[in-house]
Amino acid sequence: MKKRNNYISWDEYFMGVAILSSFRSKDPQTQVGACIVNRQKRIVGIGYNGFPYGCSDDEYPWGNNNEFLNSKYPYVVHAEANAILNASVPLEGSTIYVSLFPCHECVKLIIQSGIKEIVYLSDKYDGTKSNIAAKKMLASANIKLRKMPAFKIEIKED
Repeated sequence: MKKRNNYISWDEYFMGVAILSSFRSKDPQTQVGACIVNRQKRIVGIGYNGFPYGCSDDEYPWGNNNEFLNSKYPYVVHAEANAILNASVPLEGSTIYVSLFPCHECVKLIIQSGIKEIVYLSDKYDGTKSNIAAKKMLASANIKLRKMPAFKIEIKED
C-alpha cells in the first residue's frame, strides 16, 4: 500500500489552525486567528481577537461606531498580539500565519518578537494608512510577506 497523496500542505495546515482559532472570537464583524510556527514546523503560539482577560464580553462594546470609547477598538486585543503573548518559546526566526494582514500596531510586535515571515489570507485594508505604515516597517525590517491563495479543506469519510 502506498502513502496517501491528497494530504494538505504545511501552509494549509497552519493557516487552518489560524482559521480554526478565529472561530473563538466573539467579534460579530471580524474574526481573526493567528498561528505562530517555529523553524521546525512546530506550533508555538496561537491567538484570536478578543477582550483582555478579566474584561467581560458583555460589559464592553462590540460595535465600531464613531465614538471611540463606545467602540471595540480601544479594548480588543488582536489575534497576532495574543499569539505572541501565548507563545511557549522565543519566536526568533518563526513564521506567523494570519487570516487577515496585520495592522501597524501588531506589525511592531511581530518585528520585536523576532518573527521573520508573515503568511496571510486577506489584505482587505490594503492602502489604508495603517496598512501602508505596516508594510513600510515590514520592508525596513526585512520581514518576508506571503499572500496565501484561498483554499478549501474537505473532510471525506471512507
